Amino acid sequence: MPHLVLLYSGNLEPAVDITAVCRALADAMRKVRDEDGKAVFPIGGIRVLAYPAAHHAVADNGAAGLECGESGDYGFVYLNLRMGGGRSAAVIQAAGEAITAVARSQLGSLLEAGRVGMTFQVDIGREAYDVKFGNLHALFQQGEK
Repeated sequence: MPHLVLLYSGNLEPAVDITAVCRALADAMRKVRDEDGKAVFPIGGIRVLAYPAAHHAVADNGAAGLECGESGDYGFVYLNLRMGGGRSAAVIQAAGEAITAVARSQLGSLLEAGRVGMTFQVDIGREAYDVKFGNLHALFQQGEK
């Protein structure tokens, strides 16, 4: 972990390259540093996942947009970063700001094209059960020796 999950209304897919958004967000996570200049997120643990919501309802079903002469086709993007505890409030704030800046940059065109609600939340805490297995981390630990 850290995992950044994007849930978005499927109607946004034609307007934005979601794969490019995921890559840009993962790159932003790699660049976040703590007070000592150390990477906040282990490279092998960074995951950015995106899921379209094929079925969704947003706000008033487009009524206000239609009244204003707009399409009435609303969308949403929900970003949730889940990370383990142990980081200072300043580091958490810096990570949030860095990820938000990239999200705004990557998704800004959606705001120009239509009405989109966006939310970004960071969840921190200990899990009741947490196990990690696989061989991805070992690849990055080789270079640290």
